[in-house]
Amino acid sequence: MALQSAGCKLALSHKQDWLILVLLGAIEGVLNIIEPFHRYIGKDMMADLMFPFKEDTIPMWAVPILSIFIPIVIFVAFYLVRKDIYDLHHAILGLMFASLITGVITDSIKDAVGRPRPNFFLRCFPDKIPVFDIDTGDVLCSGDAKVIKEGYKSFPSGHTSWSFAGLGFLTWYLSGKVRVFDRRGHIARLCIALFPLLIASLVGVTRVDDYWHHWTDVFAGALIGLTVSSICYLLLFPFPTLEKGWAPHAFFHMLGENGCSYQRGNLNPHDPRSGDMSMEMDDVESGIISK
Repeated sequence: MALQSAGCKLALSHKQDWLILVLLGAIEGVLNIIEPFHRYIGKDMMADLMFPFKEDTIPMWAVPILSIFIPIVIFVAFYLVRKDIYDLHHAILGLMFASLITGVITDSIKDAVGRPRPNFFLRCFPDKIPVFDIDTGDVLCSGDAKVIKEGYKSFPSGHTSWSFAGLGFLTWYLSGKVRVFDRRGHIARLCIALFPLLIASLVGVTRVDDYWHHWTDVFAGALIGLTVSSICYLLLFPFPTLEKGWAPHAFFHMLGENGCSYQRGNLNPHDPRSGDMSMEMDDVESGIISK
């Protein structure tokens, strides 16, 4: 109950942040409903838009599982071992901010740019008979309205940006937790930390292979997701290269408010000044909590 109480108090102290997340989620929903800009597409532009129209290798519903659900499972696993409610709360909060901010940025650009996908021709003309406006030369699509709408949302890649947002955040998180930069040269730790980025990269590759995106869409999506995830992580956690890079800023602020100081050496997990948390930190960091 003590841990639950501490978690509730921590969440309530960040209620404005959670409300902003709800607002971002609502904005993201609206951006997916509105019609994107229909960019002019003439007959001479169709040569680059006639790739096969096939199903996604990785459907959109699978992206949140890879970029949000799996990282949260890993956050919970660390919590079960170390009982650090600050770490769990801030990791989930940062992940959600990274994902939703990335989503809003990505879909805002998608709707504003209206770039056609590489498979636009078959979306627009499923019967493979192209028709163009006599006056403007623009396409006169005969396909399904929803399919055509998605055809104007190529830039940037949402699959890629969401994947790099969530899995990029996870890479930062793992870098701190497994102490990648402890100057001991354990390459295995680096591989563990970078593995999420490999998964995100492969998601991006499938978007090009499936002819749903141009390579520039994927590159831009990766850049957006990785940039936002880095900012969100570093707002809540120190650089993994630092001595205190294994815990969120809030943890050390809590120690200061309780009259405790952190020193490298050993850690007393039963210090009553650490609040309601029961921490098992021996495997995380050598340090001491003292007056």
